[in-house]
Formats: sequence, structure tokens, C-alpha cells
Amino acid sequence: MILLESPDKWSDYELIDSGAFEKLERFGPYILIRPEPKALWNKNLSEKEWLRLAHTKFTTGAGFGMAGKEDSGTWHRLKEMPDQWVISYKKLMKMRLGLTSFKHVGIFPEQAPNWDYIYNNTAELAGQNKSMGMQTPKVLNLFAYTGGASLAAKCAGADVIHLDSVRQVVTWARQNMEISRMDNIRWVVEDALKFVKREARRGNKYQGIIMDPPAYGHGPDGEKWKLDELLFEMMQSVNSILAPKDSFLVLNLYSNGYSALLSDTIVKSAIKYKEATSQYGELYLKDNSGRALPLSVFTRLRR
Repeated sequence: MILLESPDKWSDYELIDSGAFEKLERFGPYILIRPEPKALWNKNLSEKEWLRLAHTKFTTGAGFGMAGKEDSGTWHRLKEMPDQWVISYKKLMKMRLGLTSFKHVGIFPEQAPNWDYIYNNTAELAGQNKSMGMQTPKVLNLFAYTGGASLAAKCAGADVIHLDSVRQVVTWARQNMEISRMDNIRWVVEDALKFVKREARRGNKYQGIIMDPPAYGHGPDGEKWKLDELLFEMMQSVNSILAPKDSFLVLNLYSNGYSALLSDTIVKSAIKYKEATSQYGELYLKDNSGRALPLSVFTRLRR
């Protein structure tokens, strides 16, 4: 098991402090206070200092505790700042951020190590394919949100399919592609499991598959997604479309109660492979006082 921290030299992101079920973060020039249920300890800085530094604070609303509305609430401006702004990650991508009604801003900074892994493996496969006179590697990003992983794969030379069931976030991802000066990502608004099963029937294969499934969700036609019930079936279907050689898989899970070991066991039980390497662990952020805030678990497979 390995622990992966988001890069500490990322100039556009900083976890300044954490505690009392909140985190104080800087995204570019703006500092935000957001709820964080895993920050069980006390804050290092005083409450007065948090409010002095922050541009805005998210307060959980009436939907708290309701399925699908756990994170709904309101942003309270403490200083002047725009509703939308842009940050960069290395030279890979630019991402448009925004203050949504669900505390999210359009990026999960702890995913940076996965973006690096996707970029490095895609670039290696693209170079290998080119030297052998083969086509550009195909990468499928499922539950793809605003596209950080899609942009990492595209920047490395992949033919990318970006799939999400919510049209608005696919539009957001397209905007991120455009401001990153990339093009030709294929956008799909569909239920992920339905799409994967159809690709399997068609015999299509991918050299890279990325998955970041939510605990609960709905497809565009009302299809129900429940992680506990459908994850293993999804992984078995993914097994049939992942190229048996020269391919990689990234599975990321945010659901509380899911361990890195469980993630790894699910992947190894569903994905049939030989001569493959895998790693599993946790993604975390470290605040300026040195405390580690664990945020998701992952399994990554390379064959």
C-alpha cells in the first residue's frame, strides 16, 4: 500500500489549514473555506485568522443528511472575488473553477498524482505505438466530471473518450479542453455501465481506462447507479474492453467505508491479467502544519 500526496510545488493550489470538519484552501489567488468531514482534529490557525484570510466560506444547507444533497449549501462572500476563475496544473492543463451549490469547485486537487500517472503511462504507450506503426492509444474516462484525467491523457497523445451522465459537467469539461488549447476529445453523455457493455458487444478495446465512480448517481435516462451494488459488475465489464497487453487502469473511490485493500481486491477479482503490476493506496493532502488529510483510495494496474 502506498500514500500519494498532491505535489507541494503546485503554485496554484495550497491546503493552508484543516480541522473542526473544515479545510482552508487556496485555489490560485482565492482562499476558500469548505466543509471536510475527515478533518477530525482542531484547527492550527485561529477562527479569526481563517476568516481574515478567506475570500468565501461554504455553509451546509437544509439538504444536509439527505441522499444526493449531503453537500448542498451556500457560499458566503467575505471578500470580493469572481464566481469563476482559471488555474493551471504544471504545463498539462488549465481548469476553470466555479462556486457550485454543492461545495465543489470543479477540481479535486488530491487527484494530481493520478493525473501524472495517466500522463506518464499514456505518453509511454503513445511512443511505443508510434514506433510500431500502430494507432494512437485509446483512453476511456468514465464518470469523468470536469475532465482533469481526460486532459492529462489527451496532452500525452491519446485518443480520449470522456463520459459523464451530467450534460452540464461535460460542457464544463469541454471548456477546460478549450482553455487548455486542446481539441478532439470525444464527449459522451450516457450511463457508464450501459456504454461499457455496448462497447464490449462491439469488441472495442482501450489501452487506458479511468474510473472515478460516485457512491450514488443517475444516468441521463434515469438509470440508477449504486456503488455497492454495481461496482463489481462494472469492473467485470471493463475487463472485457481493456486491452490484454500494453494497457493501464485507474480506479478511484471516494465512498466512505471503502478501503484501499478493498479497491485492490475488487480490481484483481474482476480484471483477469498476467504479467501485470498493480499498486493501491490513499491519496491525501498535507496542510501547512504537516497534517495529512486522506481523501480517496485508489488502485492502478499496468500490463
